Amino acid sequence: MILTTTITLHHGDIPKDLSFGSAVAVDTETLGLVPARDRLCLVQLSAGDGSAHLVQFNQGSYKAPNLKRLLSDDTVEKIFHFARFDLAILKTYLGVECSPIFCTKIASKLCRTYTDRHGLKDICRELIEISLSKEQQSSDWGTRELTAAQKTYAASDVIYLHELREKLELMLIREKRLGLAQACFQFLPHRVNLDLFGWPNTDIFEH
Repeated sequence: MILTTTITLHHGDIPKDLSFGSAVAVDTETLGLVPARDRLCLVQLSAGDGSAHLVQFNQGSYKAPNLKRLLSDDTVEKIFHFARFDLAILKTYLGVECSPIFCTKIASKLCRTYTDRHGLKDICRELIEISLSKEQQSSDWGTRELTAAQKTYAASDVIYLHELREKLELMLIREKRLGLAQACFQFLPHRVNLDLFGWPNTDIFEH
C-alpha cells in the first residue's frame, strides 16, 4: 500500500530518459467532458511506485514527442480508470492510440457485480482501503499555476492503479471473466472512434 507520494510537474512533455517499466498508469484532466470542446490540460503518469509525473499543457501546444512515444509503445501496458474517456482525449489532442490497455472500471463492472459503485473512490476504499478525496475534480485545470491540492488530487488518480489492477485481475480470474475483460479492453479503441464520430450513446448492436 502506497503511503507517500512523490509528485513531479513537467511542462509540455516528459524527459526523454524517463522510464515507467512494463506498465504505466495514465489519467487526464480537461476543462470538461466533451473532447471536441474541452481541451486537454494535464496528463498524469505513474509507475506504481508512489511517484506521479504530471504533464501540463498550454492551449494549442501538444507536440510532446516523448509522451507520445510512451503512450504508443505496445510493449508498455497502459492502466486507466474509465479508459474510454481518456483514450478519446489522448487521440483528439495528442493523436495517439494506446495499446495494450487495462481499464479498472471495466474490470470492476465485470467482477464486482455485487455493487453498482465502480468509481475510483469506491474501488480504492473497498479493495485497498484507501480513501480518496474528489474535492478538486471540478476545479479549473486550465489555470497556469496548479495548486498543491490540484497536484495531490491528480497524483491520487494514478498512483493506486497498479495495485487495483492486480486485485481486479485476481477477481476476474476467480470468476473466469479475464478473457472477457481482455476482449473489452481490445475493443476500447473502436468504442472511442464511435464516440468521436457521433455515436456516444447509441447501442449499435441492438435490434
